[in-house]
Amino acid sequence: MSTTPQGRRIAGLYFSGTELRDLLVAWLALGVAFMFFFVGGSAGIGRIVDAGVVPPLAVALSTAGVAFLLHELAHKVVAVRYDQVAEFRADTSMLFLAVMSSLLGFIFAAPGAVHHRGRLTPREHGHIALAGPVVNLVLAVVFLPAMVAGGLVGSPILSLVGARGVAINVFLAAFNLIPYGPLDGKTVMGWSKPVWAVAFVPSVLLAVGLVFVGGLGFGGPF
Repeated sequence: MSTTPQGRRIAGLYFSGTELRDLLVAWLALGVAFMFFFVGGSAGIGRIVDAGVVPPLAVALSTAGVAFLLHELAHKVVAVRYDQVAEFRADTSMLFLAVMSSLLGFIFAAPGAVHHRGRLTPREHGHIALAGPVVNLVLAVVFLPAMVAGGLVGSPILSLVGARGVAINVFLAAFNLIPYGPLDGKTVMGWSKPVWAVAFVPSVLLAVGLVFVGGLGFGGPF
């Protein structure tokens, strides 16, 4: 009996059973990887155990997991809009690397990609590539009220979810807009240098200021 779930239509988009399985695997693997990463790797496993495992995993799944997942789904949505056949495929070897690297205290996450086929103009290619980073910037704004509300109501967990949601999403936007190799930035720049600059420069400034200088998202019980 097959363990692959049946395909289904969700919010007007068709997802094959294999795609649904790959999305779930990528989401869970990234949640585990970022849970370890934020406690400093294997040396911080005791902090995860002390917290009961579920809360730190839930924070990772709802921040890093959601950020990566919606980034990829944004590519799919725009590709389908341009009459592409588009499906996400997880890269199991890279997901394994993400988990293993997180145990060493750093993380390299490339969960997979949305593969699409069909004829496209450079502008349409650019739109598909740009969709992922734009969604990450929108998510950063969405997570911001949670960070503020957590401080107002005295909820460290809510503050942590908000802070990590903002930090991870601005970093993902900036990183993916680097115009190199298979990253989205190369495709966006190939279509329109001005559009790329308008998206890339603010993303980098936010990532550097909030994450690398301000340390947003780090600290907390786990």
